[in-house]
Amino acid sequence: MERFSNKVVIVTGAGSGIGAASARRFAEEGAHVVLVGRTREKLNNTFATLKAGDHLVVVADVSQREDVEALAEQVQQQYGHADVLLNNAGVTTSGKIHQASDEDWKKVMSTDLDGVFYCTRAFMPLLLKSRGNVINISSVSGLGGDWGMSIYNAAKGAITNFTRSLAMDYGKDGVRVNAICPGLTITDMTEDMKQNAQLMAKFNERIALGRPGEAEEIAAAIAFLASDDARYITGVNLPVDGGITASNGQPPQA
Repeated sequence: MERFSNKVVIVTGAGSGIGAASARRFAEEGAHVVLVGRTREKLNNTFATLKAGDHLVVVADVSQREDVEALAEQVQQQYGHADVLLNNAGVTTSGKIHQASDEDWKKVMSTDLDGVFYCTRAFMPLLLKSRGNVINISSVSGLGGDWGMSIYNAAKGAITNFTRSLAMDYGKDGVRVNAICPGLTITDMTEDMKQNAQLMAKFNERIALGRPGEAEEIAAAIAFLASDDARYITGVNLPVDGGITASNGQPPQA
């Protein structure tokens, strides 16, 4: 199945985790994948795992407007078009707000929110021409609150509603905008959590499927929303969370 044959897909945060898994999925389905991230070594490692094709590695920091504008220009020159933008790059921080620094706030907001704004704005002219689509990575943390993660919740909550508004603004122009909201997914970012047996037991108790997700499972949902199979879906924030948001939050009673 090659739903993305000859389509150009931009993946930010492509050096690891969900970004790397998504890049592989899009390449397997025939896309030309533009791998974007801050660390060339990580991007090259992802590149080496892709199905052969006309792919591109671009070192860029999505929190920097100049980097993003140069990225869009490079894609325009290399391919002449863009079909899918996956805004995946993200960072997190934890702790209560009275203990947070200005730098903690700016670190998360500059990548998780500013980066999505810069990339979407820069690539929208190309997506309008191709009648393409945007997939944002929000989170179940953008649908409800977490203890000790108010800054991350604020950023992902903004992405959730940004997605809805963009879908309304561009739907009649033929551009779809959706978001994926992963639950706990095992990636480099969550590897420490995986080693904490007590914490994982608490998560598994609350996840309907009884386990955390894998990056490839999130990538499969991303590929669906980006494909023509989802051509009548826009403005959706899709939980891919093993059923954790199906719960009202109360613990099992039996």
